[in-house]
Amino acid sequence: MSKTILLVDDDAAVREALAQTLELANLTCIAAGSFVVAADHITAAFDGIVVSDIRMPGRDGFHLLAHVRSLDPDLPVILLTGEGDIPMAVKAMGEGAFDFLEKPCAAKDLLAVVERALKTRRLVLENRELRELIESGDPAARMIFGGSDLAQGLRAQVRRVAQAQGDVLVTGAQGTGISKIAEVIHLSSLRSKRPFLKRAAHDLEAAALAQALREGEGGSLFIDEITMLPAQSQLALAEALDGAPATRLIAGSTRDLAAELAAGRLNADLYYRLTVMPVRIPALAERPEDIPELFRRYVDQAAEQSGQAAPPITPQTEAALMARDWPGNARALMTHAMRFVMGIPDSAAPQIDGALGLVAHLAQVEQSLIQSALRRAGGQATEAAHALKLPRKTFYDKCARYGIRPEEYRT
Repeated sequence: MSKTILLVDDDAAVREALAQTLELANLTCIAAGSFVVAADHITAAFDGIVVSDIRMPGRDGFHLLAHVRSLDPDLPVILLTGEGDIPMAVKAMGEGAFDFLEKPCAAKDLLAVVERALKTRRLVLENRELRELIESGDPAARMIFGGSDLAQGLRAQVRRVAQAQGDVLVTGAQGTGISKIAEVIHLSSLRSKRPFLKRAAHDLEAAALAQALREGEGGSLFIDEITMLPAQSQLALAEALDGAPATRLIAGSTRDLAAELAAGRLNADLYYRLTVMPVRIPALAERPEDIPELFRRYVDQAAEQSGQAAPPITPQTEAALMARDWPGNARALMTHAMRFVMGIPDSAAPQIDGALGLVAHLAQVEQSLIQSALRRAGGQATEAAHALKLPRKTFYDKCARYGIRPEEYRT
């Protein structure tokens, strides 16, 4: 929350006394002796509030109030009144002043009104940023693809943590797009207009880390493979986070942080801070139903980048893609899409008979989905049936139809 107060009073002694009161309360005071000086600090982007005397030579507090409201009607202006000026202050309230105080005012009364005005200003600015975010579209919807329950859950989780203020941990298998999800979190947050920095952890020394936190002030710093951060940098980062830096940390990892902690390779304070708001990216093998949509998008991108026409994607192609586990996840699927556009055969892809009709194609897709579910469930048929939202009897009937033996998938 901003702690800036623009204090305007032509009486130097009064101005200095009020400024001291505000600064002793850990507030930032910008002192001005006239409207002309104050006007230089007042813009629609000013994130603080204004405290001004009503009676000043030349352009008085009413003129200042009118000027502020012409730039930003939601910027709080607190007016200070002398003895006998109460009717003027009431008139000013009707013209949009936030509140008024009679001079001389007690420190506790001044600070109470100032704190209330600062909170009001913060809420106004946050609501504006949220409206801008909505108007610019939903980054999670635009950048995270797939219609499965897992994909929808990922989008919802990203939106939730984006609006929170704490540090975030993004985890997933190799190739799931950890840095992309980190960027979506940043773009979906109130920090979206501020810097988004990316740094690799393995060579990020303490001095470079401190510099990155300074450069990202007001924005987000993404540190990839956080468990590879040097020990001294881990300690420095944990201490910096305790100090509530202005830069939000988004950490990424493909490793098991609990195992890294147990092995002594991860600072305990850092571990417990990062695990408060985790975001896990599901692997493609967990959501094979999303693969056709993702592949079509990657093919379109590859065709545009290479300047070639996108080849037709047949049901046979989709069935073959869904039959694979994709240990390289989205990155591997992108590579396959590029090879597909370039006409380079992929020897790892299972071949599906192109002479089959629609019913047979659908059967192959169904078979591949059952096999993928069993692999994910380690051969546990009940768990696989639940993942596919099938009654157990229906699941076993389909296994029997395709000659699938769940026990062969047990690990």
